[in-house]
Amino acid sequence: MDLNLSGNYAVISGGAKGIGSSIVKCFVNEGVNVAIIDIDSDAADSLLDNLNCDGVNTVSIEADLTNPDACQFAIKQVLKWSNGKLDILVNNAGVNDSVDLTDGPKKFQLSLDRNLVHTYCLVHYALNALKESNGSILNISSKVAQTGQGGTSGYAASKGAINGLTREWAVDLAPYGIRVNAIAPAEVMTPLYKSWIESLPEPEETLNQIQDQIPLGHRMTTKEEIADLATFLVSPKSSHTTGQIFNPDGGYVHLDRSCTSSISRKNS
Repeated sequence: MDLNLSGNYAVISGGAKGIGSSIVKCFVNEGVNVAIIDIDSDAADSLLDNLNCDGVNTVSIEADLTNPDACQFAIKQVLKWSNGKLDILVNNAGVNDSVDLTDGPKKFQLSLDRNLVHTYCLVHYALNALKESNGSILNISSKVAQTGQGGTSGYAASKGAINGLTREWAVDLAPYGIRVNAIAPAEVMTPLYKSWIESLPEPEETLNQIQDQIPLGHRMTTKEEIADLATFLVSPKSSHTTGQIFNPDGGYVHLDRSCTSSISRKNS
């Protein structure tokens, strides 16, 4: 399906690895010009170097997004690269940093800087360009905001706030034709998730237990499935969708656990 995105300009925070890198690949395949903002510029450059970017402009911009001044500078660099045009902003950067109630206010504040504050900053500094293009904003949230997880107060608070901002901004920006949506992934095998699983005493058993709780197929959601949804949501094919939080998770969050554990595996 042609999503009518060719020639658009997009910026993706945290686009060098994980879900962000899959969104970059999907956008490029649709003919979108992509700017990656990431603290790991080597990984971003490597990703772009290995993509087929014929006819598409790409750039990586190194930035520590915990610094609001760096957020402003990064957006300035994006707009310089794109000659002031910006159609799509994907707020993907963040990390489940396990800052909990015992860590104290300073670490909690740092977690908010890692996961929340830059989301506001990037939209703030890109807003005029997005208004010019009647653009689209996509926030990458997490199921943790809806279910809790335990031991990760900073991340949960940040993602809950991102869900709130998604709907707040959808109201604020509707008069400008700007759509704002969020995706809340659940169990996705990213490099960070893999590192967490491998750090556990019985990683294979834990992974199997998690997958057993995912009703559809008893498997993890793939990064590519998240990216496909992201690409559709920012496209004109989703032109009347705003203020929504999507859970592409095989039914992990919303299906009753009493039926999840007894679902037949015949089609697995």
